[in-house]
Amino acid sequence: MIDVRNVTRSFGAFHAIRNISLSVPKGQFLALLGPSGSGKTTLLRIIAGLDRADQGAVFIGGRDATAEGARGRNVGFVFQHYALFRHMSVFENVAFGMRVKPRATRPSEARIRARVDELLRLVQLDFLAGRLPSQLSGGQRQRVALARALAVEPAVLLLDEPFGALDAKVRQELRTWLRRLHDEIGLTSVFVTHDQEEALELADRVVVFNGGVIEQDGTPAEVVDHPASPFVATFIGRVNVFHGRIESGKARFGALEVDHPTPEHSEMRAEGYTRPHELDVTREDVGGGLWATLAHASPAGAFVKMDLTGPDGKLLHVEIAREQFDELAVLQGERVYVRPRRMRVFARAEE
Repeated sequence: MIDVRNVTRSFGAFHAIRNISLSVPKGQFLALLGPSGSGKTTLLRIIAGLDRADQGAVFIGGRDATAEGARGRNVGFVFQHYALFRHMSVFENVAFGMRVKPRATRPSEARIRARVDELLRLVQLDFLAGRLPSQLSGGQRQRVALARALAVEPAVLLLDEPFGALDAKVRQELRTWLRRLHDEIGLTSVFVTHDQEEALELADRVVVFNGGVIEQDGTPAEVVDHPASPFVATFIGRVNVFHGRIESGKARFGALEVDHPTPEHSEMRAEGYTRPHELDVTREDVGGGLWATLAHASPAGAFVKMDLTGPDGKLLHVEIAREQFDELAVLQGERVYVRPRRMRVFARAEE
């Protein structure tokens, strides 16, 4: 449904995106994830026709849309800050896109009213049709903005950090609602966010941006469990980082040691990454790990987050089940043995 081919965009000497190619199948919910300035919003605006690439092409529905403006691409766009017309009612905001269509393609007044009523029921705001945007909550305004984007029956829905201005509770509620809505109507959706939790919860597929290029393209499980680079490993979720060397088929990080196949007699620097829930904690030395001291523990529902001080003085972040923590009965200042159940190792050539 969306096909981006070798797209590059620069602003003076700054390369916002460089030679980006990706395809979004019909009905997929794709998240573009990355830090501020990584290029994700620039790509979204190019797909929407709100910006032009310096080189490359954009196809929508199999049609080359590169030279078309936003009105010719049949896309719906939802912004972070709603962009509703303050002087118009909720009903008229949703109807606006249909009313400004050329006469030849403009729906009848009866069809416009029926479509708006249908959409307001879909976003559960039909009882507020006569209100002005200033009389709505932030979450309600964002749902009006989404209904307005859907009113023109777009082939593609594009969302640029649509929940960024909302508080955490409303964001969570709208994420659940948006995913359900996407599945019900079967739209092709592209969603920009710097919130990794949002991307992992909503998307079928996540494309991680960094410095104007794609670091990784995969399912939420793939980018979490099999990061393609140190950047992805550290950007997606919390992670413990160990520095060491690879020698004779082993990656050694102080007391820690894991297998890592390398050519015979080769040596290189290594970085090991393990997530808090991938560390086992015991009272006894079971081998393959290290001793650390409990600095702080905080319960988080069914899990306990532990900050441990390793032998080098660095903090280790560990997350274990509440039942396991109670069984350990470890107190602040006491030592425990920590062993990684899983570690991702990235080798770096000697400089």
